[in-house]
Amino acid sequence: MPMPLVLFEDRHVRHLYPLALTRTAGDLVVGARTLIDVQRESFYANDGLVLWTRPEVAAVTAQEHPEVLVNELPAHSGGVLLVNQRWLLREGEVLDAVRAGASPGQPARAWRQGNAVVAAWLPEPPPDLFIRPVETLAPKGEAVDGVTLIRNLWDLIADLPARLAHDLDALGGFGIQDGSVHASAIVPEPREVHIGEDAAIHPGVILNTEDGPIWIGAEAVIEEGAIVRGPAYIGPKAVVKAAARVDTSAIGYWSKVGGEVHASIVHSLSSKAHDGYLGSSYLGRWCNLGADTNTSNLKNDYGEVTVYDAVAEDFVASGEQFVGLFMGDHSKCSINTMFNTGTVVGVFCNLFGSGFPPRHIAGFSWGGADGLTPYRLDKALRVAEAVMARRERALTEADRALLTALFAAR
Repeated sequence: MPMPLVLFEDRHVRHLYPLALTRTAGDLVVGARTLIDVQRESFYANDGLVLWTRPEVAAVTAQEHPEVLVNELPAHSGGVLLVNQRWLLREGEVLDAVRAGASPGQPARAWRQGNAVVAAWLPEPPPDLFIRPVETLAPKGEAVDGVTLIRNLWDLIADLPARLAHDLDALGGFGIQDGSVHASAIVPEPREVHIGEDAAIHPGVILNTEDGPIWIGAEAVIEEGAIVRGPAYIGPKAVVKAAARVDTSAIGYWSKVGGEVHASIVHSLSSKAHDGYLGSSYLGRWCNLGADTNTSNLKNDYGEVTVYDAVAEDFVASGEQFVGLFMGDHSKCSINTMFNTGTVVGVFCNLFGSGFPPRHIAGFSWGGADGLTPYRLDKALRVAEAVMARRERALTEADRALLTALFAAR
């Protein structure tokens, strides 16, 4: 039996709310892939993967990952390697040290960055492994440098060109033209483009790889006159609408984008299908931006952007000049919505009206700049069912239980 790889959440995951409210932190996309995807590959963990999550997201995590165990070890597992789900893994000395130190016969040890456990090897895991805080399980261990832990919302979109290039290289398959490419499409460097099976590149499309590669998934559609500048990831079944401009972005599974999208991540199953600007932003799942929605990602004075932090319950300095919108799952906004720089929108918000809405909008809010009222849970769930049906999905009991709990805790 392979040694279990346990990918754990720690208390710092709260800084990633609202995006981590509806999923385990490792299911957040950073670059073109989720943190879990990268960690699984880095530790060659095709078997023996275990996800250690907050209890409230355990059921939806098991639903998302039916092939792995959640909050339990396999029988007769022996020693376990614990790896922080927030660790954006890269090849290097730390990863090599963890691989070498986590093997039978090696003593318990840990690798730490500040007050966070990056990884730990436990040759004899305690029976209460999934109950105790990970900080109390790991030995004091050694401090490590050169490790990237996703600590804040803006870390999710930081250094996107390099992260996209790294992930696209890992996905590979460049120069393979499986899909349909119209003769009038402009693809100056086919060796830097992957086009998946049954994908369609319509007339007049430009795929510019001057600044990085472009990876287009199976059954994706790039409509007439759209411009995609690499590095860029267009996921399976995603649609880039006619005349859209997309650059340095990851557009996830079965999402739709139009207008201009720059330096942004659309997790999956979300729509920004019309004109408008989305910059330096992150949309969760099941979001919808109405026509001509615009996000500001740069202050008029070119100063540092502050962003709401769920732990501090206040706006904190990001250290960044370019920060746009972070929108939690199932949130929507009407036509002509304007989002100020560094806006955080919780889950299940329904926003409309003129003017800028607040820069922090709590989950299950209804309204806009003129005021916000609670979004009724029964109505929110009915909308979710209708939206999900359009993507051939159903609101499961696990989904419903989590969303009901989030509503109660708002």
